[in-house]
Amino acid sequence: MFDSRTLNVGLIGAGRIGSSHAQLIARAIPNARLAAVADPVDGAAARLAESLGVDTAYTDITELLADPALDAVVITAPARFHTTLVEQAAAAGKAIFCEKPAGMTLEEIDRVHRAVDQNGVVFRIGFNRRFADGFPQARAAIAAGRIGTPQLLRSITRDPGLANPAAVAPWTIFLETLIHDFDTLNFLNPGARAVQVYAVADALVAPDFKEAGLLDTAVVTIRYDNGAIATAEANFSAAYGYDTRAEAFGSAGMVTAGDLAATSMRYYGPEGITIDTARADTQSMRGAYTAELQAFVDTALGAPTEGPGTEAARDALRIALGCVESYRTNAPVELSVAEATR
Repeated sequence: MFDSRTLNVGLIGAGRIGSSHAQLIARAIPNARLAAVADPVDGAAARLAESLGVDTAYTDITELLADPALDAVVITAPARFHTTLVEQAAAAGKAIFCEKPAGMTLEEIDRVHRAVDQNGVVFRIGFNRRFADGFPQARAAIAAGRIGTPQLLRSITRDPGLANPAAVAPWTIFLETLIHDFDTLNFLNPGARAVQVYAVADALVAPDFKEAGLLDTAVVTIRYDNGAIATAEANFSAAYGYDTRAEAFGSAGMVTAGDLAATSMRYYGPEGITIDTARADTQSMRGAYTAELQAFVDTALGAPTEGPGTEAARDALRIALGCVESYRTNAPVELSVAEATR
């Protein structure tokens, strides 16, 4: 039976996406209460907590996890800390929402799975496009056979700017950006598994930083075991706004999802037709972020909701890691289907 009580949530990581998630939990999720914030950076948690009227802030994350008043945690710390934080949160008996990726290696994802399974806690990963308007409807149409047999799929991510190229860690474009597209393609090709990847990437936006490991532009080709061929592309300098779209073409039709327009308003003037576009993911994906957090809260409270867990986290990461190897070798990389299913 669905538990209608309020879920007390602690947030770990008071950075850009953490601040956005914190605002949504505090102001947009009616059956959640943001009860505490933690961040090891001095003053970061306190500032965010104060801005949202939250009384409790920690610089020691272990203190937040030890708080018996908290039912759940939302992890928005840097990706390299995700696995350890999930393990600690699971051991503390907290329901867990973790931003992507849940780990940086398949071994880390397996550790996440074991921790969640052994402690019997709810786990959801932040693959937000599954909750963005148009994407679940596209999957439903595909699952119902409306496009026939999937043959060609496409997903894109174009960020509107690269403010500090030096701050982008190596392989970010695969492990933290395109990983959304890999999950989207998996989502839109139900039941299929990726069997081969080939990645081409370069530093075209900020070429001076390539030697330091920056890749800011990439195109990936993925082959699936049902015969479908997919492409995923990313770039960090879309001058026109934040752009995330997907397409699935099959033997009987096609579906598309995603729209970079900030509103449905169109201006028709002497220079043509113009639209306002979203300039950040926190703007264009606000509805998706809200929906995924709402689904997590409902699940933690006992509602029978669906959402991506450790299997989805692993399936997307294996493609991302295949891309790293493909870039290094400049060759296609075969992916084991048996490995995908553990």
